[in-house]
Amino acid sequence: MKILVTGALGHIGSRFIHSLRPGDFQRVVLVDNFATQRYCSLFNLPGDVPFHFIEADIFEADLGSLFSGIDVVLHFAAIVDPAGSFEIQDQVERMNYEGTRRVAEACVRSKSRMIFMSSTSVYGTERETVDEACSSSELRPQSPYAESKLKSEQMLQALGEEKGLRFVIFRFGTIFGVSPGMRFHTAVNKFIWQSCLGKPITVWRTAMDQRRPYLDVRDAVKALRFIMARNLFDNQVYNVLTTNTTVRDIVETIQTYIGDVRIEYVDTRIMNQLSYDVLNNKFLALGFEFTGSLAEGIKETIHLLGNVRSKDA
Repeated sequence: MKILVTGALGHIGSRFIHSLRPGDFQRVVLVDNFATQRYCSLFNLPGDVPFHFIEADIFEADLGSLFSGIDVVLHFAAIVDPAGSFEIQDQVERMNYEGTRRVAEACVRSKSRMIFMSSTSVYGTERETVDEACSSSELRPQSPYAESKLKSEQMLQALGEEKGLRFVIFRFGTIFGVSPGMRFHTAVNKFIWQSCLGKPITVWRTAMDQRRPYLDVRDAVKALRFIMARNLFDNQVYNVLTTNTTVRDIVETIQTYIGDVRIEYVDTRIMNQLSYDVLNNKFLALGFEFTGSLAEGIKETIHLLGNVRSKDA
């Protein structure tokens, strides 16, 4: 199998490409525009894996040429900052929706299958639990980022029906855990970064006890490999998450490794009173097993930052 990864140097993409071993794939094409300058994701890639890196933007590259002969396209390229997306709505729409449309249409022409990374942030329900079969009224994205993901899902479904695109949509929970290209702008990782530097953990004023879905990056990689190994491109949507938990639980877990941390409550344009669990039963029914651990992911990340911790924190 020959695969191509867009946004290959990001948090999930970098963990995925570093997980590869000789014989996994015949060819692995990595595409990234270095917008976030994560050059380190290319350091020490596994040996004897047929990598081919291309520095390119998905809007400028000749996708027809790039996708020729490719069996599966893993589409990671996106702007993934929900809170920050309000200030750059046009950019988010262009990259996350128009970029996905361009990739999907190229997949149609090359007959490549596609894995699309959506987000559980497309949900906005007043029920205690939600799954992929929920009504449209429970799909209420709270940010331009989430809106772009839901809109992209709908576009892929249309291309599947009208032009025969084969794909799978993963609604990933908020990512945590270590990778070469990891960032520290969302929930778990941001809290760890702040606490290790002796700063207060900034928590949205309404969020302390709201339940939300989180995904260990190790489970994310396993899910990607699971789908490709079984050729399960069934044009379905799957929730992919390791656990549902609250900010309070995350903070208390961080405290077990660092000690007392300060909390500062802040306002955000994503403020809401909703609290719910996202169910992953549909993906489990395929035979997948989640083995990630929030506690272990937090522990590993703190260990990486151990030497920058403030002695006065």
